[in-house]
Amino acid sequence: MRNVYTVAQVNSYIKNMFTQDFMLQSIFVRGEVSNCKYHSSGHIYFTLKDEKGTIACVMFAGNRDGLRFRMEEGQQIVAGGTIDVYERDGKYQLYAKQIVLDGAGVLNERFERLKKELAERGMFALEYKQPIPKYIRTLGVVTAPAGAAVRDIINIATRRNPYIQIILFPAIVQGETAAKSIVQGIRALEMLQVDTIIVGRGGGSIEDLWAFNEEEVAQAVFDCAIPVISAVGHETDTTICDYVADLRAPTPSAAAELAVFDATLLDRQLLDYASRLNGGMEFHLEKKRTILKNYKMQLAYLSPENQIREKRTFAIKLEENIQESMKNLLIGKRHELEIYIEKLKGLSPLDKLNQGFSHTSTKEGRTVTKIAQVQKGDLVHIYVSDGKIQAKVEELEKRKYGK
Repeated sequence: MRNVYTVAQVNSYIKNMFTQDFMLQSIFVRGEVSNCKYHSSGHIYFTLKDEKGTIACVMFAGNRDGLRFRMEEGQQIVAGGTIDVYERDGKYQLYAKQIVLDGAGVLNERFERLKKELAERGMFALEYKQPIPKYIRTLGVVTAPAGAAVRDIINIATRRNPYIQIILFPAIVQGETAAKSIVQGIRALEMLQVDTIIVGRGGGSIEDLWAFNEEEVAQAVFDCAIPVISAVGHETDTTICDYVADLRAPTPSAAAELAVFDATLLDRQLLDYASRLNGGMEFHLEKKRTILKNYKMQLAYLSPENQIREKRTFAIKLEENIQESMKNLLIGKRHELEIYIEKLKGLSPLDKLNQGFSHTSTKEGRTVTKIAQVQKGDLVHIYVSDGKIQAKVEELEKRKYGK
C-alpha cells in the first residue's frame, strides 16, 4: 500500500531539505524591488524580480540596522540572507539580513541625493532659466565628435537653416574624464560668444550617461551666460544636466529643432507679413482716398466760387419767383379790374345815355333828381350821349302817381 503524508509533513520535509542545503543558508540575490511594504511592526515585505522570475522576501525589524536607505519600487539591490520554507503556507522566501544598492541602484541613490541638494540651492529654479533666442546665427555643440548625436544635430540644424554656423567642441561624454571635458566645452563655447549651446549625447545606461549627473557639469551649465539646451540620451532618460539647463530636449534631434528656427517657415512668415502689410497699406490708402474725396467735395461746395454761383442761382430763382408772382398778381388784378369794369358799366351814366337816357344838372353841377331842385326860369344842363344841352325851365309838373 502507498504511503500517504499530511500537508504539514510534506512542508516540514521540504523545509528540512532547504535547511540542509548549505548554499541556501547564506545566499545573495540580485533583483529589482517590487511590492515593497513597510509593516507597522517594523518588518519589510517585498519581492525581488528580474526578467524571468520573482521571489518573495522579508527583512525582520531586528535586521534593519544595516539598511542605510529606504527601499522603493524599481531599485536594483543585492539582498543577502537565507532561503527557507514558511511551513504554514508551504511557500519559500528569502529572509534578508542585509541589503545594499546594486550598481545602477547606487547611482540612482547618488542621483537623487545630488538632485535634492541642487534643488535646495536653487539651481533648478525657473527664475534662473534664460530664454532661448528665436533666431540664432551660431550654434555651439558639446558632444562626442563621432556619435549619432552630432550627425543628427548637424543634419537637422542645417536643413532648417542652411546659413547657420555650427561650432563643435569634441568632448568626451563617457568615462572618468568625461565630466571635465564637458565643462571645458561649455566654457570654451561661452568664450566664443555663440548664441546657444547644446550639451548632450545619444542614449545609454545610467552608467553611460553619468558624466551629465556630475555636480561640476551642473555648475558649469548653471554658470554659463549663454543659454544651454540639454539633450542627453533618449526621451525617457533624465539627468541632472536636464534640470539645470535653460531648456531640456528629449533627444539631440529635438534640441536642434528647438535651437534653430526653420528658415523656410521664416520665409513664409515674411511673405505673409508682406502680404498683410501691402493689404493693410492699400486699405489705409483707399480709406485716405475716400476721405480726400469727401474733403474735395466739401471744399468744392464751400468754395467762394461755388458760394457765388449758388447765391447767383438763388437770386435768379428769386427773380423768377418775383416775376412769376407779379405776373400772377397782375393777372389777378386784371381779372378783378374786368369785374369792376363790368360792374361799372352797369352803373355808368354814359351807358345810360347811350341807351337813350339823359342826365340833368343845375348850372352849378348838382344833379337834378326832383322838381323841387329847380324853379321856372333856372338854367339847366341836359347831358345826352353825344353832348350837352343847355335849357331853361319853362314849366314844372309834378307826377301824380307813385312817389
